[in-house]
Amino acid sequence: MGQPKRKHSKQRSRKRRGANRFEAPLLAKDSTDGSAYMPHRVNPSNGMYRGRQVIDLEV
Repeated sequence: MGQPKRKHSKQRSRKRRGANRFEAPLLAKDSTDGSAYMPHRVNPSNGMYRGRQVIDLEV
């Protein structure tokens, strides 16, 4: 097997590993008002979950 000619620094290794952690959150689109929200959670803008009102929001 080939061997590395120079030692990789800790910073270089951590930059490479850290870049894999950042991902954009997956968002679902609400069918009633078109707002984006996290799937499998209550929509904070209108209080709906799976087509029914679960939180009363006073607007």
